[in-house]
Amino acid sequence: MTAIWRNTLTLVGATTLTLGMAHAQSPELSDPPEIDGDIVGDHGTHTLRMGIGLSENSPQYISSQYFGEILEKRTDGRITVNVFPNSQLGDDVQMMEMLQTGTLDMTYPSSSAATGYVEELAVFDLPFLLPSREAAIEVLQSDVALELLEGFEGSGLKPLAFSENGYRQLSNSARPIETPEDVAGLDVRGLSVRTMENPVHLDIWETLGANPTPMAFGELFSAMEQGVVDGQENPWSTILTSNFHEVQDYGTETRHVYTPFIMMLSERTWDRMAPEYQELVMEAARQSAEYEMQLSAEYDTWSREQLEERGMQITRLNDEQLEAFQEAVQPVYEKWAPRIGEELIQDIQAIVDGSSE
Repeated sequence: MTAIWRNTLTLVGATTLTLGMAHAQSPELSDPPEIDGDIVGDHGTHTLRMGIGLSENSPQYISSQYFGEILEKRTDGRITVNVFPNSQLGDDVQMMEMLQTGTLDMTYPSSSAATGYVEELAVFDLPFLLPSREAAIEVLQSDVALELLEGFEGSGLKPLAFSENGYRQLSNSARPIETPEDVAGLDVRGLSVRTMENPVHLDIWETLGANPTPMAFGELFSAMEQGVVDGQENPWSTILTSNFHEVQDYGTETRHVYTPFIMMLSERTWDRMAPEYQELVMEAARQSAEYEMQLSAEYDTWSREQLEERGMQITRLNDEQLEAFQEAVQPVYEKWAPRIGEELIQDIQAIVDGSSE
């Protein structure tokens, strides 16, 4: 199935499109693990509609296809997954609402968009909490993270697995950013920065002196193109696969927030599945999440290099510059730590400290 992901895309209700640009838009990615395990019993058929925010070139899409392949192979075709990329079905918040009503089976939001259901997930929005990818993965695979998923109980959403959205970086069309003062503008206006509808993210950019503007991801490209906002913050891979470099001249490697994705299913869909199917879906979700995290790591550095090749001027902050940003956003911790939970933050910091030893 690798050839499908590397050379073509099959879109629901559309013809198969050959990607002439695939070689330019994809690094040499690891092949998906072999699908093993017995075919499970016949418990009827299910066609799962899954909406995601990112493009067909993203690790999220590629791993979602792999998730579907696992289910299709191990049910002898009785479970199939149709993936709708590019926010076709709505933004993260809208698609989670569709899961609640049963009008959509699956989605794959950032944890930041899910804080309306489990407020403690905002711990992943705290700036500079997770200093390395290794520490972040260890946290996501810990009991502390799994307990956070239990908070969805009764919400109409069934979380399946964490995977990686990654480190968020700043891009803009106004000026190079090297210091918090550059964000605030001082002698010129502060940057207008698109954020998700997430109060911690809003506070981060307000604290830095920017003008944060909540906006659906699907509206972002045109908003930057038209000058409605100066910039945005997302992982390098998202910036590249969304072609934001076409409307953004400057990037800064801030690594200010590391956020996970959460693959989730509608509880109504889950309840209609036989227990053996439910167990298989959970297993396939974990396997595809591990693959997504591997792809995300491969994509990250390559994406930054590709953005530079395509004309984006990227500033790599040194330790002293990063410390200035960390100090500038300390008020965000002081405001949110009591609401998110001091003990939760301490538990995560203990995992981080242990991973660096």
